Amino acid sequence: MEYIVLITTFLFGLVVGSFLNVVILRYNTGKSLAGRSGCFVCGHKLAWHELIPVLSYFLQSGKCRSCKSEISLQYPLVELLTGVIFVLITQQFVSDVPLLVFFLVVWALLIVITVYDLRHKIIPDGLVYALAILAGLKALVAGDYYALLAGALGFLFFASLWYFSGGRWMGFGDAKLALGLGFLLGPSLGLAGLVLSFWIGALYGLIALSLPHSRATLRSEVPFAPFLTLGAALSFFAHVDFSTILHFLSFF
Repeated sequence: MEYIVLITTFLFGLVVGSFLNVVILRYNTGKSLAGRSGCFVCGHKLAWHELIPVLSYFLQSGKCRSCKSEISLQYPLVELLTGVIFVLITQQFVSDVPLLVFFLVVWALLIVITVYDLRHKIIPDGLVYALAILAGLKALVAGDYYALLAGALGFLFFASLWYFSGGRWMGFGDAKLALGLGFLLGPSLGLAGLVLSFWIGALYGLIALSLPHSRATLRSEVPFAPFLTLGAALSFFAHVDFSTILHFLSFF
């Protein structure tokens, strides 16, 4: 029975991931989320068999059936990522339906925020505010005032980096995202996620600068939301808290 639940959750995640792609591509464009999807190059409206999550992409060899233009790899990757994350959440909270639904919604928001920032180098206000409100309400209902404090401190930290650097080090959207993640994770997991995000960001920077023919420079603009989300995911799903970070550092 457990495997049936997880397989069903994964398939449901693929479908939700397909919808999240629509949100990512249409948010702030004035387009309705309810309209039929189509090719961005030729305008071909997609039939049902061209909208099957992941499968359609590979059956069509990653190309539009009408004009043969390349389809972004973002589509299957977001769908697969959503499916995997939904399975991980279900494994932890299958016995608590309210928490299960809450975390499914929150991590769906984080996926959209992350991919949107990757595409546009901006964190959409409406989505990050929704994250902060949902996570903040959960902390209030649970009486977890340390989580509220963690969110406030995370916001102040990133807002200070944004203010004193004139926006060169961080965007103000990163401060808003840190607010929601602090509310969501609390002090120990939240601080661990923050540390991990900077480590991952630094590693990415070193690799990007060292690659042959790389156009990356020390002044290159790099969206930080993906690192914040990845750090949060590692702390949340792998249960890496701040004591784990300190234990790791003790080896050095």
